[in-house]
Amino acid sequence: MPKMKTHRGAAKRFRRTGSGKLRRRRINKNHILEKKSPKRKRQLRAPAEVSSSDERMLRDLGI
Repeated sequence: MPKMKTHRGAAKRFRRTGSGKLRRRRINKNHILEKKSPKRKRQLRAPAEVSSSDERMLRDLGI
């Protein structure tokens, strides 16, 4: 049986850190940025950790 392929859509959205944790980009940083405060936009730059309950689903996708 051939190897499972990685889900390419998920692979572009999540990254593994050196310690094995999953990082994701934060929401609300794509459009309608004029009305959002500079502080809010600056804080949205930092990547977020994926919750432990979602890690199993991502592991099944090959991430």
